[in-house]
Amino acid sequence: MRVSLSAVPPCLPWACPGWCWCVAGRCVPSVVVQGVLALTSSSPHRPQKRRGVWPGARTALAVLAAGAVLAACGGEDAPPPPPPDHFGYAVGSELRTSNAGSTVGVSDHADYVVARVYPAAFVAGPKGQMIPNTDLVAAQAVPGRQKKILYRIHEQARYSDGVPVTCDDFHLAVVAGQRQDIFPSHIPLAEQVDQVDCVPGSKDFSVLFKEGLGDRWRQLFSAGTVLPSHTIQQAAAITPEAWSAALAGMDDEALQAIATQWDEGFRLSEFRPEMQVSYGPYRIDSVREDGGVVLVRNESWAGDPAEVAEIVVWPKSTDLAAKNATGSVEIADLIGVPTVDWVDRNDPTNHFDVSFGAGELIEELVLSNDGVLASPEARQAFAACIDQPAIAAVSSSMAGVETPPLATRLLPYGDPLNDQTRDIAEAHLGIDVERASALAGQQIHIGYMGPDPRKAAMVEAMRASCAQAGIDIVDAHDVGGSVSQLHRQVPTPWGGVNVLPGALDAVLVGMDPLLQYPGADVDPTDVEGVRAAEVTLWEEVPTVPLCAQPRTFVIDRQVGNVVVNTASAGIGWNMDRWQENPQ
Repeated sequence: MRVSLSAVPPCLPWACPGWCWCVAGRCVPSVVVQGVLALTSSSPHRPQKRRGVWPGARTALAVLAAGAVLAACGGEDAPPPPPPDHFGYAVGSELRTSNAGSTVGVSDHADYVVARVYPAAFVAGPKGQMIPNTDLVAAQAVPGRQKKILYRIHEQARYSDGVPVTCDDFHLAVVAGQRQDIFPSHIPLAEQVDQVDCVPGSKDFSVLFKEGLGDRWRQLFSAGTVLPSHTIQQAAAITPEAWSAALAGMDDEALQAIATQWDEGFRLSEFRPEMQVSYGPYRIDSVREDGGVVLVRNESWAGDPAEVAEIVVWPKSTDLAAKNATGSVEIADLIGVPTVDWVDRNDPTNHFDVSFGAGELIEELVLSNDGVLASPEARQAFAACIDQPAIAAVSSSMAGVETPPLATRLLPYGDPLNDQTRDIAEAHLGIDVERASALAGQQIHIGYMGPDPRKAAMVEAMRASCAQAGIDIVDAHDVGGSVSQLHRQVPTPWGGVNVLPGALDAVLVGMDPLLQYPGADVDPTDVEGVRAAEVTLWEEVPTVPLCAQPRTFVIDRQVGNVVVNTASAGIGWNMDRWQENPQ
C-alpha cells in the first residue's frame, strides 16, 4: 500500500506519547525510529547520531510509521520501546567510587572507571612501560642526594568545568596519602615524599623524596588519585587561607573537612556532577539506576578527543547476557570469570573474541597491624598456615585459567626479575604447622568484596590449612571487603600512632605491587636491593601474597585499537583510542 506523509498524525515535540518521537512534525513510534537509524548507521550496533534524526531519514521514518504502525502512537496498548543500545564496557568492579586513592577505591578496583577520567601522570602500558602523559603534566628528574622531580602541568590542562588543573590537585593527593589518620586513603607511595613545593594556583611544582627512596616516582600520581581540589575546597567551605594551612599540617580541623569531601564527594552511589569534574578525555556524565556509569567525551581535555563519544561502564553485578541482548556490551575485563555464557563462540555470526590469562596484579591478604596481628611474630605465624599452592589451585579451578602461586610482593606476576627471588619465594610457599601454632586458638576474620564464589573458595582453603595449626579462619565478607575495615594503626605527623578500629583482620584483594610498600624501593637494575627488600617484607609481613589475579577478556572484533592490559587500569587503559569499525 502506498501512503502519503500526510497520513501520519501531526504533532508537536512535547505532545507525542512516551514511546514516540516527533519527526518532521509527525509522531513516529520509537521502535521505527531506532530501526531506521540502525539501518542507515555506519555501525551495526548503534547509530552515529543517537539523539537526533538527520533530515534524509525523516521521510523514510514517516512512511514506515504510516504503513506499519499508524495507530501505535495514539493507542493506549502500544508496545513499549525496545531497550536502548549503548557502547558497553563491563568490568570486575562494583563501581563504588571514582576516587581510586581511597580505601574503598583500591579495594574495589576504581581504576577501571577512572583510568581516562583522572588519568595518571605516567600510564602503565601493556608491556609494563610507563608512558608519560604530557597532555596532563611533564616531569623531569634532577640529580641530587635526594631524588627530586620537577613537574610542569600542561598549559591547556583544565577540568570539564573550565577550571585549570594546578599543583594544588597534586599536592592534595600527597597529603591524602600521608595523612591516613584523617583521610580514608591508600596511596602508599605518597609516604615516600619528603616535601611538595607548590605555590597555590601554579602550573609548576616539585616533589622531593626521602633519602634512599623515589625510584618509583613515575607511579606516584596514578590513575584516580589526583582529584579536583577546587570542587573539594568549595564543598568543604574552606577559605584559600585555611586550605593552605590544612595542607601544610597546621589546621587539622580544616583538613578533616577536606577529607570528608575527598571521600564522600566521589561516591558513585550518590553521584555529584559538580564535584566529579574531569581533566581526562572522558568525564562522568551520570550514573544509571542499574549502576552503569556513563562516560562522555570531555570537550575540555587538552589532548586528542576520545573516539567513542559515550561509553557505559557496567559493574560486575550486571546481567551481561541481558545487556548483550540489546547490543550494549562491546568490551569486558572481568576477574575470575570462568565462562562467558552470553557469547556463543560456535555461532558463525559471533563477533566476540574471548581470552583468559593470569594478570600482573597479585591477589593477597592485606593484614591488620593491630589486635590479634599486632606484632610481626603474630603475622609471621599466620602467614605460616597459608598454603599458597592449594589456594592458587582453587583459584585456578574456579577461574578456568592457571593462577600460579606467589610468595614475593614487589614485582608484578610475569616480571623476569622474579626469577632472581625464586629461592626467597620457595621458602615461604606451603605451610609450617609448628610455626603457625604460635597463633593457636585465635580467630582471623577475612573480608573481601562479595559475594564472590572464587574468593569464598580461597578463604575455605585457608580455613582448612590453618585449622591444622588451631587457627580459626572466619569468612567475613558479609562485614565488607575494604582495607578501611581492617583493625589497624596508622602513623601521625608527630611520630605517634592512631588506632583505627575495624572488624577485619585481613582483606583478600588484588593489588598492583608497584604501587605498594613505601618502605622499599624497586630498581630493576639492583637485584640485591630487591632481594633484601623481599626478605625484609617477610620479616614485617604487611601482606601475604597468594597468586596471580585471573582475568577474562571479551572483545568485539568490530572495535579497533583495543589492547589487552592486566595492570590496574585494565583493558580500558586506552579507551579513548577505541574505535567502532563496522564489518
